[in-house]
Amino acid sequence: MDTTLRDPLIGHVLDGRYRIDERIAVGGMATVYRAVDTRLDRVLALKVMHPSLAEDAAFTDRFIREAKTAARLGHPNIVGVLDQGADGGYVYLAMEYVAGCTLRDLLRARGALQPRAVLDIVEPMLAGLAAAHRAGLVHRDIKPENVLIGDDGRVKVADFGLVRGVDNQTSATTGSVLGTVSYLAPEQIEGGAVDTRTDVYACGLLLYELLTGAKPHAGDSPARVLYARVHEDVPPPSAAVPGLAPELDGLVAGTAARERALRPADAAGMLSLVRAARAALSDEQLDALPPAAAGAGAPAGPEDHTREVPRPPGTREAGPEQVDVTSRIELPEGAPASPGSASGGGAHAGARLRLPRRRALPLIVLALLLLAGGVGVWYINSGQFMRTPGVYAMPLDEARQELEGAGLEVRVEEEFHATVEPGHVVTTDPERGDRVRKNATVTVVVSLGPEIARVPNVRGLPLEEAQRDLRAAGLTPGEEEWEFSAEVERGSVLETDPPPGEERRPDTPVNLVVSRGPEIEVPDVTGLPETSATSRLESRGFEVETETERVFSEEDEGDVAAQSPEPGRTAGEGETIRLTLSKGPDLVVVPDVDGMSEDEARDTLEEAGFEVNVNRVFLLGDVFDQSVDAGDRAPRGSTITIWVN
Repeated sequence: MDTTLRDPLIGHVLDGRYRIDERIAVGGMATVYRAVDTRLDRVLALKVMHPSLAEDAAFTDRFIREAKTAARLGHPNIVGVLDQGADGGYVYLAMEYVAGCTLRDLLRARGALQPRAVLDIVEPMLAGLAAAHRAGLVHRDIKPENVLIGDDGRVKVADFGLVRGVDNQTSATTGSVLGTVSYLAPEQIEGGAVDTRTDVYACGLLLYELLTGAKPHAGDSPARVLYARVHEDVPPPSAAVPGLAPELDGLVAGTAARERALRPADAAGMLSLVRAARAALSDEQLDALPPAAAGAGAPAGPEDHTREVPRPPGTREAGPEQVDVTSRIELPEGAPASPGSASGGGAHAGARLRLPRRRALPLIVLALLLLAGGVGVWYINSGQFMRTPGVYAMPLDEARQELEGAGLEVRVEEEFHATVEPGHVVTTDPERGDRVRKNATVTVVVSLGPEIARVPNVRGLPLEEAQRDLRAAGLTPGEEEWEFSAEVERGSVLETDPPPGEERRPDTPVNLVVSRGPEIEVPDVTGLPETSATSRLESRGFEVETETERVFSEEDEGDVAAQSPEPGRTAGEGETIRLTLSKGPDLVVVPDVDGMSEDEARDTLEEAGFEVNVNRVFLLGDVFDQSVDAGDRAPRGSTITIWVN
């Protein structure tokens, strides 16, 4: 019976915007629905917190934290969060809708995968996780249920409900650990600090599972699995799948090391190891077929759900990292579900399907998954599709042979490149590893080598024309320096640095030395009337400008009071001499100091702008005479003599 008919939210418009069409996953703290944003007319996934939990502030805070955390991780390999809000008793996240399946569904249907397929999944997963690590966040719940594979082949990490900051630690004193048993790291079990290497460990276990179709540690109870996790190393995958390359054993051993310090520091470090391992493998090793199985891997068991389990004997009960998170629940058999249904409502995929009974035949499982439109689309259709071979830095002939040998058509384009040798491949479109149909055309871009610009000869050209020639040659006009020259007319180029004929990278600055014309001594025209001064300067080859503002000076009004450059300096022919004209002397009324003491008279005259000279008849006394009569005008700064008796 379809339980979605009993869901009161089906058909409801949440928050006046999101119309809920179908339930696609149920978890311990939330339900995921396929919905339509009626405002933007787009399909999305709506994760709605269970109303009973919405009353708990701690759950609500965690739910909102997930929204804020995922929303800031804008990356193509992370499921995007679009909105968060509340409508009455319903708290929700609006998320990107991924049509496809989860990695768990692919494992159920296919079991162990070829190494090439494993690496094709793990690389984008690590790229998304690395973005979270760069943002200072630890996912803490990496597992196949939280890795989505879209119908277009894109891989995305989902469900950041357990995320914490790298430096954000809590403490507890319970004898239990919370998380997904199959992917817990030893430090989580023992209550130690959790950091980015904890996610790396889970990725190492996931890598083992993809290569072998089984988990490295098994037991009849979660406690036994946890005990084995702490006390036993992860076995090499080649022990379960003979013939696997040693590089893959080393990759699993290094990323799933029990000792945290032996693992890569974060997902970016693990991604580098994965790419190095891929480069070291031959095509035969990458395409090695796993052992024939019954057509499907083992379904997820109880240990694959995030929940609280007792710590195994001998581990520490208290530690700085204790997560309080609700346990996840599994859909009952026959309940509507999606490929993300086992992940607590965080991971979701668009293809809706029923979880098969464990005793169902593998072919029936595969048929149902195919009808749902989601299981490993590009792997199942491997007869029609292939991955673009990597030909970076290969000579064109070798690259063409490689691509055409793979059944692809080749189209060649050329471009300048600073580091790739001429005649070698810069890039391809589609890029290496991209999924393409067989017989598709791959555009190969071949290097012409670094683009070179040659410095043109611009000596003798006017400055603006020389600058145009430099730009036309692919260079940039640089700094200008002006020098006297009797050979090159003023304003034209004397030389360039670098000199003509030198080869440089495009847009390299070229400095210019520009002629000031012949060097000429500037004559002294101060004290001359403006017309006479102008005529004299122009006869020497200078331009003349007269300042509009005049100044007081000893010169007569209208005569030249100052010039720039000053007399005796040199300037180039055609350069401008600036003249400042006189307003005449600055005359000031002389104050009357007769009868004042010497000091009083001195202060009075100096305040008026004069210099003071004193003639004493006796040593002390008062002023009885002054050189300029009181009330007369005298030039400011001139000297007034006083007599004291």
